[in-house]
Amino acid sequence: MHSDHTSPLNPIPPVVWAILLPLVAMEVVLSAGGSGLVGGPGAVGWRLEALQRFSFAPQIMTMMIEARQFPPEQLMRAVTYPFVNGSFTQTLFVAVFLLALGKMVGEIFRWWAVVAVWLAATLAGAAAYMAVPAAQPLFGGYPPVYGLIGAFTYILWARLGAVNANRYRAFSLIGFLLGIQLVFGLIFGGSWTWVAELAGFAAGFLLSFGVAPGGWQRLLVTIRSR
Repeated sequence: MHSDHTSPLNPIPPVVWAILLPLVAMEVVLSAGGSGLVGGPGAVGWRLEALQRFSFAPQIMTMMIEARQFPPEQLMRAVTYPFVNGSFTQTLFVAVFLLALGKMVGEIFRWWAVVAVWLAATLAGAAAYMAVPAAQPLFGGYPPVYGLIGAFTYILWARLGAVNANRYRAFSLIGFLLGIQLVFGLIFGGSWTWVAELAGFAAGFLLSFGVAPGGWQRLLVTIRSR
């Protein structure tokens, strides 16, 4: 008798879980403390303390560059800010996007390429955010998630090019998301975090030319065909 053990759910690549679990663990601790379930009265301020410790502060980085002094505990902010979100809702949306996009990208990219995209988008988001005047500290997982959107856009871009279709269709997702942000910003008053998110997208898309399977070869073929 034939037994079908195929899972009804497609598995998530392990590298995506490796990125997601620290983010979720941080939120579990902060939410539990904020609700008074653990830690006592002082735990209510854990989220604020985490934001102060792990968020990326452009002013601090600027002072470090001017003084030419780079304490490790301050440098790490450029890569730790995605793992602390401002609320449970923000963490939930980041997790959903990470699982969905990470699965689609991780099924094509190798594990180290997914990590490279996540890290490059994180750093690019922080670097771009330094150009924002009087910026508030940057936190939350959206900039590297936008990096995964950039990698997914590259995948669509390559597939559309393979069938001689209009490659600009690959950018419909990022266009839709930026349009939503613009509308919400006009209605409710937006922040400058979109600068970091757009930089994350650009980093993810451009890096994919090098880290995607056959990426450099495909790029050379495209250049030579022109």
